[in-house]
Amino acid sequence: MPRPALARPLTLTALALCFPALATAGVPKVATDIAPTQSLVALVMGDLGQPSILLSKGANAHSYQMRPSEARALDQADLVIWIGPEMTPWLDRAIAASGPARPQLALLHAEGTKTRSFAGDGDEDEHEHEEGHDHGQDHEHTAGADGTILDPHAWLNPGNAETWLTVIADRLGTLDPEHKATYAANAEAARARIAEVDARLEARLKPVAGKPFVVYHDAYGYFADRYGLADAGSVSPGDATDPGAAHLSELRAELSAKQVVCAFPEAAHDPRPMQRLIEGTTTRLGGALDPAGTEMERGPDLYVRTLESLGDTLLACLDR
Repeated sequence: MPRPALARPLTLTALALCFPALATAGVPKVATDIAPTQSLVALVMGDLGQPSILLSKGANAHSYQMRPSEARALDQADLVIWIGPEMTPWLDRAIAASGPARPQLALLHAEGTKTRSFAGDGDEDEHEHEEGHDHGQDHEHTAGADGTILDPHAWLNPGNAETWLTVIADRLGTLDPEHKATYAANAEAARARIAEVDARLEARLKPVAGKPFVVYHDAYGYFADRYGLADAGSVSPGDATDPGAAHLSELRAELSAKQVVCAFPEAAHDPRPMQRLIEGTTTRLGGALDPAGTEMERGPDLYVRTLESLGDTLLACLDR
């Protein structure tokens, strides 16, 4: 009688087929909302992986319809890292539609994040979020009990970016314990780099701290608060809203009253409203500001380059 054949040991490939979870273990797939978020996540992941970005280059962050490839990236993501529904309400709806168990990290509501409200006239309503804050759909453009609305452009405070790097590293390390130390080391190196840029900007911008300027839309409160700059108002109440004639007339009157030195258009927006605003005044037209790095090459360097570009553009007009 022939002897039965001995069972061969399973190869790694066979094991992966038998146990699919083994094949997906390791570095998580991360989807992000906007370029600054993607940049910060890329700094933490380093050579381990490349986070995807769900917003097409040059598209409006507040109102967007994902392409099929971007929808697939969201469905395949092990973790979604985004600013929050206040910044990208379309992604809030997409995450909800993809299932309640979709792992996510809303940075605007992460523990230690310093936020401000759209309080008007430069008033700041700053507070620090605690971990576990509810960030569901009811936050979409919702005013607080005092009537203020949370300003979502929190990445323009470098202190928040430094906080977020730690939060991102901790979350990635939880999903991928094997590389936890690498994520932490990458985050520490990135924090040091951002702190250096922050200190340099503080020194460079100090001489123009008292010079009033106006911007295209109300996105620069965090940056102005951090460096003591005199943001005197915006042409448009939001980057998805065209300025009305009454608002332009009101703001034009304020140019003289507040002795506004410069007016700054914005990347990816028509500069003509800003040009019309300053006609016949002593206010100078500055270069286009790019608060979200929409016209920059995406990747780990984008966040730092965004901060430096804002500083350079403001100084080129204000410091002369």
